[in-house]
Amino acid sequence: MKEKIHPVYHSDAKVTCSCGNVFTLGSTKKEMKVELCSQCHPFFTGERRIIDTAGRVERFNQRYNRK
Repeated sequence: MKEKIHPVYHSDAKVTCSCGNVFTLGSTKKEMKVELCSQCHPFFTGERRIIDTAGRVERFNQRYNRK
């Protein structure tokens, strides 16, 4: 195997969610920012809400003439 081709592994990588939750995990990146985590994701919280990304819900409603 070739030497020095693997990325550096950080065992204490910091992950920050848009909800404010901060946790650590192992990754090749030192810091990461995410939009959803297990504290705010509807599947884990049991909430029923639509996460609209780039107006997809509006485009769907316009396509099928819904209000």
